[in-house]
Amino acid sequence: MSANEPWRMSVDGEEFEVSQPDNTTGSYHFTWLTGPDPGYGFGFSTHPPVQADTAELEYSIRDFLSQVDPGTGHIE
Repeated sequence: MSANEPWRMSVDGEEFEVSQPDNTTGSYHFTWLTGPDPGYGFGFSTHPPVQADTAELEYSIRDFLSQVDPGTGHIE
């Protein structure tokens, strides 16, 4: 994973583009590519600010997906 370029992650059949805003260690932005609303996503930061591993990123995606209302495709 390069902090300089976005990358894709597939979790539970859903696709996300992951980026690190301004190359900030420990800060991530996830865009839900297979969701119903283009550009919809979420942010995640580690505390303290350290590079997250793949398991942590997958966990944050699953947590996001668990909060999404299936009827609207958004967190209500």
